[in-house]
Amino acid sequence: MFEKFSYFGIGEYPPEYVRKVHGPYDPSRYYGKPDMPLAQVKLSELPAWFGRRSFHPFAIGRALSRAYWRWQRKYIHVRYGTAAPLLQFVVAVSAFSYLLTYKSLRHHNHAKYH
Repeated sequence: MFEKFSYFGIGEYPPEYVRKVHGPYDPSRYYGKPDMPLAQVKLSELPAWFGRRSFHPFAIGRALSRAYWRWQRKYIHVRYGTAAPLLQFVVAVSAFSYLLTYKSLRHHNHAKYH
């Protein structure tokens, strides 16, 4: 029934994950070869750093999934939670609403001379 999805790698572990080496699977962890963080890359090394990145849609999807699970572990799956996720949602909705109405709001600037 699910054979056609296994072709795309949906629902499977990443190819770099080895259970005997890494232990229990953590969806927020990258199991590939570690690379230098972007903050430590020198300007002359930047093209080579981007060349080592995969911009395939599956790789981008996996990166977004890891980011989602890191956020879940940090803010949602905690013993004593705070209002941080709610505040993040409110700020995101406010910013999105501002971007949607910016075209009509930009004409309402306060000016000294009309």
